[in-house]
Amino acid sequence: MKIHRSFSVASAVLLTASALVVSTSTARADGPGTGTPYVVSVGDSYISGEAGRWAGSSNNSEAPADALGAHAYHDNASGTAETISRCHRSRSAEAYIGAGVSGLNLACSGASTATTTGDNFKPGLDFYDDGNGHLGQAKLLQQFASTHNVKLVVASIGGNDFNFASVVTSCVTDFLTSPTWFKDYCKDDSSVVANFTTANVTAVRARIATSFQNLRTAMRNAGYADNAWTLQVQTYPSPIPTASGFRYGESGYGRQNTGGCGFWNADADWANSTALATINNTVRAAVGQSGLANTRILELQSAFNGRRLCESTVGLYEEVGLSSWTQPAAVDKTEWINQIRTVTTIGSNYFIQESLHPNYWAQLALRSCVRQSYNLNRGGTCTIAGTGLLNGEPRMNLN
Repeated sequence: MKIHRSFSVASAVLLTASALVVSTSTARADGPGTGTPYVVSVGDSYISGEAGRWAGSSNNSEAPADALGAHAYHDNASGTAETISRCHRSRSAEAYIGAGVSGLNLACSGASTATTTGDNFKPGLDFYDDGNGHLGQAKLLQQFASTHNVKLVVASIGGNDFNFASVVTSCVTDFLTSPTWFKDYCKDDSSVVANFTTANVTAVRARIATSFQNLRTAMRNAGYADNAWTLQVQTYPSPIPTASGFRYGESGYGRQNTGGCGFWNADADWANSTALATINNTVRAAVGQSGLANTRILELQSAFNGRRLCESTVGLYEEVGLSSWTQPAAVDKTEWINQIRTVTTIGSNYFIQESLHPNYWAQLALRSCVRQSYNLNRGGTCTIAGTGLLNGEPRMNLN
């Protein structure tokens, strides 16, 4: 099936045992400091597992990239449905590090610091409770931690407070609606610029800091001393290369219609040097502003360099001469970021919300870094360490 995008956005060894949320029974009751240790992930789509179904991209067929199949985001007890619609808590998400440590994924695609309601409920890092079973992630963490031994809480939050999706939409729309001889850039659109003013950065930083404080409150309410657990905050990775790294030129519409990466060069440079840098600096500053002592940072800004969407070092399956994600070379030759789809996904199994998110390869890579961080009891910078797979995951370093 040819996937069209226009106008507006088992080799590789699925680690099944570690990718499922497992409740382990022991002779003693689990709880704070007792029983099976857990990693719990909270936050938004960059940690929930959005796009985790797909390993690379093809415009000819879904089949080469479909690593997890139709149940990729089904996180209920039977693995047949989502507990919260469109949270997209993937089976390949990073919380499931295995090796004697269980995982719970409370993150939700589309979540911001505060809970939002509407067409789809999006729990924030707060104590929201509508009395009908809709709970914020801090509330969910508190309930779970009171009866389980939570050692590490990993958080990714803030991108949606900067209106990430609308910024991407503006950039792609400007690319598709202006010619090469008179480019309309998103970097100077008023709706985009408003997200990165000093006043808005200050406001978002305060909201992120409060969300971290909410997590501390949740753990205290669950019976934990502050030094009995760790909050690991992760920054956001770069999803597209800078201008010199694209494999498609600016002329024509191929960059979007073929690659699904419709950014002008200048906007791609701005996205990396200004937008991403501002968001990540805000997240780091929020850690300090929160006042939490039991924190560390997992730096991800360069984690996917060399495997980013439309980067010249990788390609679509048909461009690199591969036919399946199960082939040994697929992890190194295909993209780790999902294509941007902007109009409709009717007739396919793709979701628009999967656009520009870390895919199956990327999520297993992050899982490796979280495991290393857990075992070494420290933060650090996560980067690609080499080619091929190690125990079913991309080779990653935590420096």
